[in-house]
Amino acid sequence: MRIRLHQFPLIIVGLGLTLPSIVHSQSLPRRQNDVIPAQVETMYTKGLRYLSNSQDGEGGWGGGSGARPGVVGLCTLAFLAHGEDPNHGPHAQKIRKSIGFLIGKQNAEGYMGPQMYDHGFATLALAECYGMVDDKRIAPALKKAVALIVKAQKINSRGAWRYTPETTHADTTVSGCQIVALLAARNAGIPVDDKVIDKGLAYMKSCRSSTGGYGYTSKSSGRVTLTAIGSLCYSLAKRKDETGFAKSTEFLKKNIRAQDGTYPFYFRYYMSQALFQADEELWQAWNKDNIRLLSATQLPDGSWAGNHGNAFSTSGALLSLALNYRFLPIYEK
Repeated sequence: MRIRLHQFPLIIVGLGLTLPSIVHSQSLPRRQNDVIPAQVETMYTKGLRYLSNSQDGEGGWGGGSGARPGVVGLCTLAFLAHGEDPNHGPHAQKIRKSIGFLIGKQNAEGYMGPQMYDHGFATLALAECYGMVDDKRIAPALKKAVALIVKAQKINSRGAWRYTPETTHADTTVSGCQIVALLAARNAGIPVDDKVIDKGLAYMKSCRSSTGGYGYTSKSSGRVTLTAIGSLCYSLAKRKDETGFAKSTEFLKKNIRAQDGTYPFYFRYYMSQALFQADEELWQAWNKDNIRLLSATQLPDGSWAGNHGNAFSTSGALLSLALNYRFLPIYEK
């Protein structure tokens, strides 16, 4: 059974913060008459079947990267992005197990490590589940996760983030992950001070060159994946009119045929969202190529193979296709 997640009110369980009991979610860009390409639905269904069949008893996806909160968070998002009912649908038990896994990995400070990558994607998953999944554990866990991100920024010399909460260095991949998580949490009704977002975006801007390309820790050596991350942050923060955003869109347009041999599914995950938010016509062209490539590389068991584990590769591939559905609140424009 598939649902539209925005049909549910966001039920907020107060814990230490004074919040209204109900926050109405915004409508999504998904329209009733959207036609999902049959090829996408076939791939997505097979991919979810793989994730469902390969989930372990603890709610993760085996050893290695599949046992990391970041990967479990992405797998959880892959189910929700297809509009799966997280409470009563055929994959509800799988979604609940993965949520339990994430909450079980959270320490007393709210951290879901071992790296801030993990924490960011796990926080994003909890934010997208918040108010949609009938689980009272999510609210306090999400609030603690958000507080950890904010605390880490305060002690960071650049007002951003890197591999651990205590680091004083920063890079655009980890920082972009935290910004998206914060924006998703705020969209779900968790208070996030504008100054926190502003500082994070200021760091991202400091790594954007005059060409619109984003570098890893500075303006030099702009890369497509990093530019997609930076562009997405500005889109989700509703800052598309900010000077430099159009340049980044042009950078992505010039490199629309680019590939990333090291992290191909991470690249596709971000590129799909960045192009959709920046220029839907560009996304339409890229989406056709993405569908063709993923169709040719999906394995018989429904997974996609990669150097970082099939759970990571499969969730990334599915989420790069998820803009065809547009069920998740984070896919709003």
